[in-house]
Amino acid sequence: MHSFSLLASLSGLSFPDSLSSESKTAYINGKIYTVDKNKSVTEAVITAGNKIVFTGSNIDAEKLIDGKTKIVDLHGKLMLPGFIDNHVHFRTGGNNLLGIKLRRAKSLNEFRTLIKDYSLKHPGEWITDGEWDHESWKEKRLPVKEDIDEITPNQPVFVTRFDQHIGVANSYALKLAGITKDTPSPDGGLIEKDPQTGEPTGIIIDNAIPLITKYIPQDSDAKLYQKAERALQEAARLGLTSVQDISVIKDFRIYQKLEKDNKLTCRIYSRPRIFEYKEAIKLSKEPHSDKLKIGSIKAFADGSLGAMSAWFYEPYTQDTTTCGLPNELLSDGKLKEWSLEADRNGLQLSIHAIGDRAIAAILDIFTEIKATNPERDRRFRIEHAQHIKSSDIKRFAQLGVIASVQPYHQIEDGVWAEKRVGPERIKEMYTFKSFIDAGIKVCFGSDWVVAPLNPLTGIYAAVTRRTLDGKNPEGWMPEQKITVEQAIECYTINNAYASFDENIKGSIEPGKLADMVILEEDILTIDPERIKDVKVCMTIMDGNTVYTGDKAGN
Repeated sequence: MHSFSLLASLSGLSFPDSLSSESKTAYINGKIYTVDKNKSVTEAVITAGNKIVFTGSNIDAEKLIDGKTKIVDLHGKLMLPGFIDNHVHFRTGGNNLLGIKLRRAKSLNEFRTLIKDYSLKHPGEWITDGEWDHESWKEKRLPVKEDIDEITPNQPVFVTRFDQHIGVANSYALKLAGITKDTPSPDGGLIEKDPQTGEPTGIIIDNAIPLITKYIPQDSDAKLYQKAERALQEAARLGLTSVQDISVIKDFRIYQKLEKDNKLTCRIYSRPRIFEYKEAIKLSKEPHSDKLKIGSIKAFADGSLGAMSAWFYEPYTQDTTTCGLPNELLSDGKLKEWSLEADRNGLQLSIHAIGDRAIAAILDIFTEIKATNPERDRRFRIEHAQHIKSSDIKRFAQLGVIASVQPYHQIEDGVWAEKRVGPERIKEMYTFKSFIDAGIKVCFGSDWVVAPLNPLTGIYAAVTRRTLDGKNPEGWMPEQKITVEQAIECYTINNAYASFDENIKGSIEPGKLADMVILEEDILTIDPERIKDVKVCMTIMDGNTVYTGDKAGN
């Protein structure tokens, strides 16, 4: 390793005059994978203020170091551009960290016990969220209201599955919402009813969910602020320096206050729901910083595979009476109408589409928008893009659509997806390599809280494709594996492109923002199986160290 024992004699050297008043930090003796266009690997990075001013060798770095420069010796550790997550529910993630955690339940009995224990500590409060996963239970059946009525007789409960497309309410909550055997299911949603009695089972799906959630008391601004702060702490711990948030305007206002208070330790690209597109248009035209902006809106075309509400051309194998559900906005034409107007006003479109029919329908809308509205740099996005016909991969490329995907979903869904859609259709799931080979820009994220926020878990999933049940050690559909380098690009420079920021972040290059992450181990060389267990040593955002682990540089 290069020695910096001569630093004292170098005190006469300095940065250019324009940088002389800014704090300087030199990160030396590292393995720095820059993710620049040449995929360069170098030894040293120097930052001044919130910008990168140098990348290169230790020897050349010495020439730019003066007596005031802070030195961080990386001891050979790997530095990457700060991770960027393409799809989070950020404030909801903070809520999950502070609230009930049902994902850990491995049986219906454990699910019940966790709810009972939480109810005793929070008497009278609504019990919400939770992110349960019945597919990981021994029973593998959906919970119903009778499973929780006995333990919460006088307390409303509406806890959602981890995909956020299905929830279960107890009888108390159903009564508060006025949902009975005579309540019809809304378009794009389902109130499940017992086939014998006609009574609601407690299972509520997609567009029926607001029938319950509108009765849940809203958090105060102070509580929302607390939840956002907790989410920021978690992002820093995991090496994330930017997230692309699925939010509401109220969340954006909380982020603005955090920025004003100098507590925004992660850049946020805010994407409000399409229902708020008019206000989003106004906010997008206001001055914004490189830490916080609104540039896109989010809409749903269908539901999820887990809830069997993703919209397919062919019926589900597990339930041949349904092909899934198109979202009400897609069915009634509002999605196209509102998307046309949002696009005319410069907003990017980020549309959730999981089933093959939903994806095709959104590509049709994108085609019409491109033909109707003035030409511009749109960067259409389809969020998830899970089940896609090969012919539509070509349409993705032709339209320049970004595949905004979440790799952890594949190793989770791969445990049970075949029983949902059969052995042939799973070959059209999570086709990351096919997207890349077709020249489509692929960006990665978590869909937190639906899946873990950790980018290293996502990289592991994309590279190994090992399902969580351990039954696919060589990878589930291994022909769709990608390299570690490709996965890193999908979590850095490609995500920067997805928010129109590739010129200011996403790689370690002079002139770009000083957002970097230092890892405990070199994920480029270790066994890919170990990537999921690698820890972050240090997270640097805007030139500031926002997280330091036990094994950080010194």
